[in-house]
Amino acid sequence: MKQLLFPNNIQFWYETLRSMSHIAYGGADFGEVVSTGERIIEGDYDSWYVEWMATADRVSQDAEKALAAGHRISARDGFLRASNYYRSAEFFLHGHPCDPRHDGAYDRSVACFKAAAALFTPVIEPVEIPYEDTTLPGYFYRVDDSGTPRPTLIMHNGFDGTAEELHFFGAMAGVERGYNVLAFDGPGMPGPRHRQGLVFRPDWENVITPVVDFAETLPGVDDSRIALLGVSMGGVLAPRAAAFEHRLAALIAVDGLYDLGQTSVRNVPGTREEAERLLRAESAPELDAAFEQAMANDPIARWAINHGMYVMGVETPRAFNASYLDYTLAGGIAERIQCPTLVCDAEEDMFFKGQPEQLYDHLTCPKALMVFTTEEGAGAHCHPGAMRLATARIYDWLDDTLAAAA
Repeated sequence: MKQLLFPNNIQFWYETLRSMSHIAYGGADFGEVVSTGERIIEGDYDSWYVEWMATADRVSQDAEKALAAGHRISARDGFLRASNYYRSAEFFLHGHPCDPRHDGAYDRSVACFKAAAALFTPVIEPVEIPYEDTTLPGYFYRVDDSGTPRPTLIMHNGFDGTAEELHFFGAMAGVERGYNVLAFDGPGMPGPRHRQGLVFRPDWENVITPVVDFAETLPGVDDSRIALLGVSMGGVLAPRAAAFEHRLAALIAVDGLYDLGQTSVRNVPGTREEAERLLRAESAPELDAAFEQAMANDPIARWAINHGMYVMGVETPRAFNASYLDYTLAGGIAERIQCPTLVCDAEEDMFFKGQPEQLYDHLTCPKALMVFTTEEGAGAHCHPGAMRLATARIYDWLDDTLAAAA
C-alpha cells in the first residue's frame, strides 16, 4: 500500500495506518489522524509524542465537556478516540531506560478507555484476573445482561499492543456477532509491564490457563465454547498456550508465528547453532557492536530493540535478541495443538514473512490458512486499514468452526 504520509519512514506510516484502522470501530477519525500526522516531523520521536498528545488532550477535553452536559454517546465516542491517540503518543517512548513521559500518556489512555467503557450498554466491565501472586488487567464484554450461555473469545495483543486497543481489533466485532469477549494484558504487555514490572514469558500456557479458569467463573460464558485469539507476537504466544491448555474450543493466530528466534539469528553469521551460542554468550563484543550499528542506521531496529529490552526486562540489545530464541513452537510444540486453528497471513508482512506458513505446515489439528492481500487493503502485518474485512473473515471462520463442533 502506498504511504500516504511519511513517505520515507515506513515505521511512522505503519503506526499511522494502525490508528486509521481503528476508525472502523470508533477509535479514530480520519481527519484527526491526518491533521496530526501532517504536524509531525518525519522520523522525530519527540514530535510524534507532542502532536499525538496535543490531539489526545483536545479530544479528551471535548469528551469531558460532552459528559458534563449529559451527551453520553458523544462523550463515549470522544473518550474512545482519545484513548487510542494517547496510546499512539507513548508508542515510541519505551526503552532502557524509558522516557519518563510514557507512564503519564499510558495512564491517560487507560483512564479514557475506562470512561468510555462505562458508557456502553451493557457496560464494558474492567476485570482483574487472578495470576500467580497478583492480577492481570482486562475487560469483559457481554452481549447482554441475560446470562444466556454464549461462546466467548479470549483475546490478547502481542509485542506492543494494549488490551484497550483490542476494542477496535475484534472485541466489538465479537459482541456484534453474539460473542462474549475477554480482552486482557498478559506479562510483558502494557498494563502488567507499566504497573507491576512483569515481563514476557515464553511458557504462555501458564498465563492462559488462569485466564480460562477466570473466564469459566463469568456469567454467560459457555465453558464448552471458549476460543483464544492472539495478535502479532500473540501469534506465537497463543499457539504455545493452546499446545498445553486443551479446554480451548478454537485458536486464532493473527498473524501466525512459528519461531521468533529466526528474526534474531538471520543477521548473525554462521549456523543457527553458532548464532544461538553467540547470542547467549557471556561476552560477544563484535556482535554487540553490530547491534549498536544496526540501531544507529535503522530506525525500525532501534525502536524494536529498545522496546524489546523494556518488555523482556533485559539490559542489552544482544540479551533481547537472545530472549527471542525461547519463543518457538519448534520441537513438537505446534504438533501438540488439538483444537481447530486458524492461521492468518499478510501478503506484505514486513516483520515475519513466511512464518504463518511454517506454523500451518506443522499443525496436525484441524486447520485453515487465511491470506490477506494488498489488493484488498489488508496486506500489512495484522491487516491495519482493513479491520471490517479481517474481523468478518475471522469471525465467520469461528462461527462455522464452533457450529461444526456443537
